[in-house]
Amino acid sequence: MFLQTEDPIRMRGVRVKGHDEMAMKLLFWELEQHLKSSSGASVVAIDNKIEQAMDLVKSHLMYAVREEVEVLKEQIKELIDRNSQLEQENTLLKTLASPEQMAQFQAQVQTTTAAAATPPSAAPTAPASALAQPGSHTSGPSA
Repeated sequence: MFLQTEDPIRMRGVRVKGHDEMAMKLLFWELEQHLKSSSGASVVAIDNKIEQAMDLVKSHLMYAVREEVEVLKEQIKELIDRNSQLEQENTLLKTLASPEQMAQFQAQVQTTTAAAATPPSAAPTAPASALAQPGSHTSGPSA
């Protein structure tokens, strides 16, 4: 009855593991057996089993959510660090760029922004090689 599905212990992508999985299967099997042979007297026992199963599922879901929150917190921390690093790099590159390079970059940004605002078939994008400038420019401060 309950165990006929491919995996009855899968809830919202969270899989119950190991010993708890066996306990959950046993609980469902016992519940199934009670339902097959139930009379009015075993309704309380069935209710208790259902409540136990629901508590078990809830605890597993809460554990999985807490685990996912920890992973996401770590990813956020890494992204904040990476963002800070990129902001420092951007500031350094802006100070080292010549006025001509900055003007060319601003023109490129405006062209890209305008192209993004229009349908893709109407505005050709600038080639990526236009962004990369050879290192032969010597104007501007040096490090």
